Amino acid sequence: MAVPVTETAASRAAEILSRPVAVNGMTVPNRIAMAPMTRMFSPGGVPGEDVASYYGRRAAAGVGLIVTEGTYVGHESAGQSDRVPRFHGEEQLAGWAKVAEAVHAGGGRIVPQLWHIGMVRRPGEPPFPDAPAVGPSGLRIGEDEPTGRAMTQADLDAVVGAFAEAAAAAERIGFDGVELHGAHGYLIDQFLWAGTNRRTDAYGGDPVARTKFAAEIVAAVREAVSPGFPVIFRYSQWKQDAYDARLAETPEELEAILAPLAAAGVDAFHASTRRYWQPEFEGSDLNLAGWTKKLTGKATLTVGSVGLNGDFIKAFQGEGADVGALDDLLDRLERDEFDLVAVGRALLQDPLWAQKVLAGRLEELAPYDPAALKTLS
Repeated sequence: MAVPVTETAASRAAEILSRPVAVNGMTVPNRIAMAPMTRMFSPGGVPGEDVASYYGRRAAAGVGLIVTEGTYVGHESAGQSDRVPRFHGEEQLAGWAKVAEAVHAGGGRIVPQLWHIGMVRRPGEPPFPDAPAVGPSGLRIGEDEPTGRAMTQADLDAVVGAFAEAAAAAERIGFDGVELHGAHGYLIDQFLWAGTNRRTDAYGGDPVARTKFAAEIVAAVREAVSPGFPVIFRYSQWKQDAYDARLAETPEELEAILAPLAAAGVDAFHASTRRYWQPEFEGSDLNLAGWTKKLTGKATLTVGSVGLNGDFIKAFQGEGADVGALDDLLDRLERDEFDLVAVGRALLQDPLWAQKVLAGRLEELAPYDPAALKTLS
């Protein structure tokens, strides 16, 4: 069901979202970003012409910044599917170079989301079935006994190196920056969260110690790329299968986690929430991205059911969603609460979503149909 749209609301959305924004050396032509969404249309980890067209269509329709689906770094335990793209290997990187070209031809900017899933992986899964599942303590979410291998210093160094190599490759083949996936219960987040990090060495303990591994990755990536090449860090409070999990209960605890990452070289934070309009801490209307910007001074991206009603997790379980109003989102942008707005399901449903919004054609926006997951439309 569509939301009634006034002429004033339509023109306001077009005006506010069309403003450019700079993130380090990258200028994004407007405030609309495409959120990373795993699609599994890359056999052998190679993004093909269909993937390049998929992203290119959205850039040509006005998406300012494309954050790609998660793409595995070059570590044997990084992934769990041979259809998820990889950001290492000659053929894989050649495919990604064509994706970047397609996005640039459409006038957009693009960053790959670099990803290691850690203990989400199970032994025997592709692309490297003999690789072990590894994490800070060998624990999966909700487990009390290890079912994987706690990472050694050699493991940690190898993963840090894999992220740095992927970032350097991204700059070399023409991307505009990189995003590091530190959210949703994957490897970096497994170190950040006390529920999966039980280490007693320098990488475990209090929140600052649990940030050490993530900060080392950021610093290595920062060193591997040019000073003006943006490094974005995505993080979340919630985890897969643990939606109530929290890294921080107070702004002070959140600052303790974010400050080392900012100092290590993060240029922007992508604060992932399930519903962007929900306040993060009592006593303030700021959402997670808003608090992140206030505490670090860095640019932020907000995300979470933008432009739609209904929970996005249920959407991936086959539930549709109605079009939602953008008024609160625009109010927050006007207050400078965050800098960019990452759109997920709405852009899966309609490649022309950004074009319609930037032209003030909000009445043309369509509800989300989970059938959109089955194609690269």
